[in-house]
Amino acid sequence: MPMHDDPIPAGQLRLEVKSCRSARFARIASSSGDCRGAFTAVRFSPPPIPSRRGHSVRRRRLVRRGRALRHRPISPAASPIRSNTYLPCPIVSLVLPPHRRAHYSCTPPPRHHHLRKASKNRFFPQTPPKLPPNSPAKLEAPMRLLRLLLLLVAAVGLARGSDDPFLSGAPANHSYNIDCGGAADFTSSFGRRWLADQFFSAGGAAGMVAEPHRFPQPQERTLRFFPPSSAGKSSCYSLPLPPGRYYLRLFSVYDNYDSKLRTPSFDVSAAATLVLSFRSPWPEPASRYGAYSDLIFPSATSPTSDICFYSLSTDAPVVASIEVAPVHPLAYDGATTGADLILVNYGRLTCGNNLFGPGFTNDSDAFSRVWQSDVDFRNNDLSYDAITAGGRKIFGSNQPPNYFPTKLYRSAVTTGGDASKEIEYIMPVDTRMSYMVWLHFAEIDAGIGAPGQRVFDVMLAGKNVTRIDIFKQVGGFTAFKWTYIVENLTSSTMSVKLVPVVGRPILCGLENYAMVPLEMRTIPNQVAAMKALKDSLKIPARMGWNGDPCAPRTWDAWEGVTCHRKDKGLVITQLDLGSQGLKGYITDEISHLTDLVSLNLSYNSLTGSLPQGLGQPSIVTLDLSSNQFTGSIPGTIGSSKLQTALLNSNQLDGQVPERLYSIGVHGGVIDLSGNKGLCGVPTLPACALFWEKGGLNKTGKIALGASLGFLLIVILIVVYILCIRRGPYDYDFEFPQDLTSISAISAKRNRYQRAKSVMLAEMEAHNPDGYYTNGGTH
Repeated sequence: MPMHDDPIPAGQLRLEVKSCRSARFARIASSSGDCRGAFTAVRFSPPPIPSRRGHSVRRRRLVRRGRALRHRPISPAASPIRSNTYLPCPIVSLVLPPHRRAHYSCTPPPRHHHLRKASKNRFFPQTPPKLPPNSPAKLEAPMRLLRLLLLLVAAVGLARGSDDPFLSGAPANHSYNIDCGGAADFTSSFGRRWLADQFFSAGGAAGMVAEPHRFPQPQERTLRFFPPSSAGKSSCYSLPLPPGRYYLRLFSVYDNYDSKLRTPSFDVSAAATLVLSFRSPWPEPASRYGAYSDLIFPSATSPTSDICFYSLSTDAPVVASIEVAPVHPLAYDGATTGADLILVNYGRLTCGNNLFGPGFTNDSDAFSRVWQSDVDFRNNDLSYDAITAGGRKIFGSNQPPNYFPTKLYRSAVTTGGDASKEIEYIMPVDTRMSYMVWLHFAEIDAGIGAPGQRVFDVMLAGKNVTRIDIFKQVGGFTAFKWTYIVENLTSSTMSVKLVPVVGRPILCGLENYAMVPLEMRTIPNQVAAMKALKDSLKIPARMGWNGDPCAPRTWDAWEGVTCHRKDKGLVITQLDLGSQGLKGYITDEISHLTDLVSLNLSYNSLTGSLPQGLGQPSIVTLDLSSNQFTGSIPGTIGSSKLQTALLNSNQLDGQVPERLYSIGVHGGVIDLSGNKGLCGVPTLPACALFWEKGGLNKTGKIALGASLGFLLIVILIVVYILCIRRGPYDYDFEFPQDLTSISAISAKRNRYQRAKSVMLAEMEAHNPDGYYTNGGTH
C-alpha cells in the first residue's frame, strides 16, 4: 500500500454539489407514498465531478424469486435524517424539507418475505420421531443440550473477562458529544448525553443559527465560531483522549448566523493532519441546513488530541457539534494501518434500507457510525430490487474488531428485471489518494441453499478483483465482509460493480474510505515545551498558539515559530516574539528545545530570572533586550556556537560569565549595557570583593558563611574538652588570680596533696607509733 509523502494541498480542495434525480430535489416516497424529502450529495475534491443527471426511479412490479422470498422495488426512500445535511467527510449530504425535519415520520416499507414452513421444519421439525425410553439417541439429546449450555456459559465468562474495551463497556469513558456554543448539558431525544461547550481554545465566541426553528435538536442550533482577529489563524478543541483510534463526526452550519450572507472558508485537521476543507460559497443545502462529516483517526500520544480549525483570510471557522467515540484498535485493518492512516469517509452505505445510526435513529452502532441510504450512488441506468431477511436471525454480525451492526445485513439490493444485469455504484474519489473499500454481504434469500447458486464478480474501477460465492464462504444468513485497497485512480469517480456469473448479485452495504497518511508532527517533548512557554509567556489568544506548533505543514507554524524537519519529527528552530506585549517569564522548560537556533524576546515586559535552560548548545542568536529580567546571568549561557547575545536594557546584576563575554572577543556581538548591576568585564565596573549594591555579594556571603562555620567548630571543640571529656577524678587545674605573687601560687596547690597531708595527720594522732589500727590490738 503506497504512502503519500506530501500532504494534501489545502488550496486545491473545494466544496461541490452533485444533484440527483433533478436539478435540486429528488422526489422520494415510502411505500405509503406520504413521506417526501430532498437529497443532495456534497463532496470536497480538487477536480470537479461531472453531475450525473438523475432519472426517475422506475417502479417495477414485484418479482417472486423462488418459493421462499419476494422482492420489492426500491424507491428512493427518504432517509430519516432530522434536519440537515449528512456529509460523511467529504461527500454525502441528505436534506429534508422544513416540514419533515422535526420527526421521523417516514417508516420503512413493509417486508414482503414469506419463509416456507418446510424450510423451517427442515431445521426444527415440528413432530420429532418417537424414540424408545432407553434409546442412546434419546439420552444423547440432553447431553448435547448440556454441552451447549456449558459452552455458552464459558463464552459469556470469556467475554466478561476479556480486555476488549467494547465488551467491558470502557469506551463510554472516552466518548464525547459536545454541543458547541451550548451552555448546559442535556440528553437528546435519542438518549444521547450532550455536554455543554468545553475543551475549546480561547478567542472564540458562541453563536446561534438565524432560524433555530428549522433545527429540532439543540446541538444543531448553537455553534462556536473563531474570528481570526481574536482567536488567531488556528483554533482547536483539545479532547482528553488516551492513545487509540477514534471515530469523529463534525456538524458545521452557517445559516447566516452573523448576518453577513457569506459562508466562511476554513480547513479542519485531526491528529495534526488536514482532513477537511470548506470553501465559500457553500452549496445552498449545506449552508442552510448544515453538513455532517466523519472519519476515523488515531489519537496523539499526548494526554489530549486536537481537532483544529484554520481560518482563511478573515473568515471565522464555525462548528456546531463534535462527536468522538472509540474504535477498536484492530478495526479496519488497524494492525497494519491504524497507526499511520486516517480513514476519511467517502461513502458509508446501507443497501435497500434508510439511513440509520446513533444520533439519527434509535439503532445502535458500537463505533457510533452512521449508515446512509445508497439510493443516490447507484447507476440509475440499471434497475434494482430490495430484499430483506424477513425476520430471520443474522449470524456473524456485531463481532470484534469491526462490530458491523446486524441491521446492515438484514437488507440488501439485487438486480431487477433482466437477471444478466449488474449492480453498479458510482463513488466520488480524489485521484491523489488510495481507497479502502469494504463490501458487506449476507445470503438472506432462503431460496439459496447450496454453493454455486449465486456467484458474481466484483469489479472496482474497471478491474475484476475477485469472484464471490457467499454461501460457499459462510453459508446462509451469515455476515460476510470483503475488503480491497484501490490505488492509482485516474478518474474523479470510482465504479463499484457486481457482475453476475450465476444468479443475481446481492449487496448489503458498502464503505469507501480515503486513506490519508498522517503528517509528520512535532516531537512530543518539544510540543510540551512550547505549551509551557505559551503559559509562562502569556501568549495572547490572537496569536493562535493552538494544536501542533509545526503541523500540518500545509499551514505555517505558530505565529513567530519556525520549524524544520528531522528524521525523528518536526523540531522548533526559531522563536521570534519581539514586540508582542508579553508580560510573563521564561520557563525552564525551554531547555527541551534542543534544536533552537534563534530566540528573540526583545521589547516585551518579561520579568523573573534567566533560566539555566537558555544555555542551549545549538543557539546562535539570543536577543532578550529591553525587558525587566533580574538576577545574574546563568553560567550556562555562552556556547561555542553563540554569535550574538543582546541582554541590554534589563535589570541584571552580578559578574558576567567569562564564557559569555568571550564571544565578543572572538568576533561575536554582545551588548550588556543598561544593566547597572553587571560587572567584571573590561567595559563594565569591577566587581567588589565582598560588597555590591549595598549588600554582600555572592563572594562575600560565601566568606561570611565560611567564617561563621570556623568559629562554630572552635566553640564545639572547647565545649568538648571542658564539659564532656573531663572525668570526676581528673585534676582540677585553676589559673592563679595573681600570676606575680609567689604566695598565691603556693596557696593553689593540688587538691590531692592537701587531702593527703590531712589524712597523715589524723593517723599520727590515733597511733603514737605512727600506725592506724581502727580500734584493734596487735
